[in-house]
Amino acid sequence: TSPHVSSADKMILLVDNTRFVVEASLLSSQPNTMLGRMFAPSCLEGNITQSNSEGEYTLNGISADVFRCVLEFYRHGVIHCPPHVNLRDLRQACDYLLLPFDERTVKIKDLGSLLHELSNDGARHQFEAFLEEHLMPVMVQSAKKGDRECHIVVLCENDVVDWDSDYPPPTGDDYSETVYSTQMYRFFKYIDNRDVAKSVLQERSLKKIRLGIEGYPTHMEKLRRRPNSERPEVVYNYIQRPFLHCGWEVEEARSRHVDFQCVKPKPGIVPDPEAAYLLAGGPPEAD
Repeated sequence: TSPHVSSADKMILLVDNTRFVVEASLLSSQPNTMLGRMFAPSCLEGNITQSNSEGEYTLNGISADVFRCVLEFYRHGVIHCPPHVNLRDLRQACDYLLLPFDERTVKIKDLGSLLHELSNDGARHQFEAFLEEHLMPVMVQSAKKGDRECHIVVLCENDVVDWDSDYPPPTGDDYSETVYSTQMYRFFKYIDNRDVAKSVLQERSLKKIRLGIEGYPTHMEKLRRRPNSERPEVVYNYIQRPFLHCGWEVEEARSRHVDFQCVKPKPGIVPDPEAAYLLAGGPPEAD
């Protein structure tokens, strides 16, 4: 597009080494978007949004193909994503430019990719609700006991756990806690949802994050008496349930080893013969 534009309302946006001639009034017609705010009359007249030496406005971090799709929103209210444009790139551009990204705004033939992005949105909101309602209280209780990590197993609401008090099962984790939520159990079945949950926990500055599926003991099935052993072998029934493990120790990178030093004697103090042997590296001299 030619940079020589006569209309005062028109301006040049330089995106990915490509020039776009755009009406400022078109962008400012959507004042809740980033471009609408940048090119509002008050920002242009007050020289808040500044151009380069050529009078062009540079927009970084977005490809030209993606920006063509973005302009459709300002012109028609919808965004058509062609096959050669990556939907993830378009999604990131919409987030950056404060454009709505939903089934009403984005039109694409690849329905699976669109549903995947919408699922990621839904999973993030859902897990944040789980975190506040179910997981945070358990983490806080662990923290108040002085623990600096927590292992939480998600059980269904109809799961029955009946451990024998005399022969409890080996859980394999000293910090194991449980929450009962069938909805969260279904949520964690999907690997993509676990990835979203991990990213949320990382944003909250938690560490040692692990999410997966593990066996959890519910009740004792049998007790076997082993020969030449006073303690019997306990067999428990296990069910597969999701788990979440995270920590919040600040000094986790510090060495756990204890440093010892050999204290040198002060001048004028004569050590005993055995100490002299240790310091000198040889046997003490005889009187």
